Amino acid sequence: MTWCSRRALLRGAALAPLAAAATDEVPSQAERYFANHGTYGHRTLSYDLHLAYDPVVGTLDGRAHIRATADRTLPQVELDLARLAVYDARIDGTAVRPRRRRNKVVLPAPRPIGAGTPFSVEIGYGGRPGPLRTAFGQIGWDRTGDPHGGTLVASQPLGAPTWFPCNDRPDDKAEFTIRVTVPRGHQVLANGTLLGHSAAESTECWTYHHPGPMAPYLASLYTGRFAYDTWEAEDTATGRRIAGRNAFPARLSGQARHDLARQPAMLSAFTGLFGPYPFETYGAVVVDADLDQPVENQTVSVFGRNHVDGRRTWETLVAHELVHQWYGNSVSLRDWRDIWLNEGFATYGEWLWSEHIGEDSADTIAREAWRTLAKEAQNLRIADPGPHRIFDDRVYNRGACALHALRLTLGDERFFAMLRGWHHAHRGASAETAAFIAHAGRSRPTETEPLLRAWLYDKRLPPLPQPSGNAQT
Repeated sequence: MTWCSRRALLRGAALAPLAAAATDEVPSQAERYFANHGTYGHRTLSYDLHLAYDPVVGTLDGRAHIRATADRTLPQVELDLARLAVYDARIDGTAVRPRRRRNKVVLPAPRPIGAGTPFSVEIGYGGRPGPLRTAFGQIGWDRTGDPHGGTLVASQPLGAPTWFPCNDRPDDKAEFTIRVTVPRGHQVLANGTLLGHSAAESTECWTYHHPGPMAPYLASLYTGRFAYDTWEAEDTATGRRIAGRNAFPARLSGQARHDLARQPAMLSAFTGLFGPYPFETYGAVVVDADLDQPVENQTVSVFGRNHVDGRRTWETLVAHELVHQWYGNSVSLRDWRDIWLNEGFATYGEWLWSEHIGEDSADTIAREAWRTLAKEAQNLRIADPGPHRIFDDRVYNRGACALHALRLTLGDERFFAMLRGWHHAHRGASAETAAFIAHAGRSRPTETEPLLRAWLYDKRLPPLPQPSGNAQT
């Protein structure tokens, strides 16, 4: 199989005003890019998923235990779930009769749930999971080419409901426990730390826990047969040791070990630039499938077999996915319109890694990227690209150029202090473009705010500032 491109060039104009200041107000339907996904009726506290998967016939049986808090009085609870049947449901232990509405499950509350009230939901569900058809291709649960029945989950941006009921918003973040039973001889990988593994006569059970908080689209699950490689890295910001684990098909062990070998050095370098690593563990999975691009997931990045060749051809993408742990996973989006805060930052991380290992400087790469951008259509506002253009290459590369322009304006010391401060201020939370502009402008607002507005909201490409000697080139 070949996964759909996450950077497809989808042309067109996106007409929108400068984003409003950061706010706790619920955005309107018109403001949200994917308004049919997620609800602002509640905030999720935790997901506890008990799953059984049969790779031979491709069936999934699940029971989801969800804890949440009502944000307003709720006569019913809405969750996103696609392609799978609901067998039974309870709210606070009371059985309720679920209703389906397209890819929604609606659970009438036994009595209205008051604003600010914690509640629990339990849902039994199952069927044959599969990907959703979207404007970005098929997204969500899918099977790999592993002859033993391997699976992968690539949920960005809308695929989480293909395997568990959730509040599918990028800013609704929660704790996750994922327990999966598979046939004997199969392995399971998921976010966070492996809490337990037990084997019975014909099955094995794997339990992972991640305190998060984590958005549903970043939750991941992989089954199959893997070889493993463990490692440790020093968090240079705190001195603590971060445990890592990579998994890959055994026949690709040599290539994968070589191509992923510099992850510890990357993590140490990035903690020096961005601040403490935000989670308890990290690793990568190489799946037995060809992927157009790696997949961003929290604590476990995913690469296709085509991304390992034993020559580190795709090492910039290894850096890209690691940077997402700070920018995209720890500091998350308020809405998908702000995706440049994920992808521009991670792309700039690629350039910083090149600079760190003594290859091309970030300035050299930025100017090459600028020349490429200058030849392309000048019809995109990257801080509001439109829902069908969130994976446009220009969101990635112009976003990275915007950060480099800011670096040239502030100088290295102020620039990297600003990046560390951005992560520190929003760690474990969500943010939007207006908040970043305000944050970056605190030291030199008369220079940084006009610069960022031009890069992020003007369609025409601004010039890159010339190096002034206060930024490494």
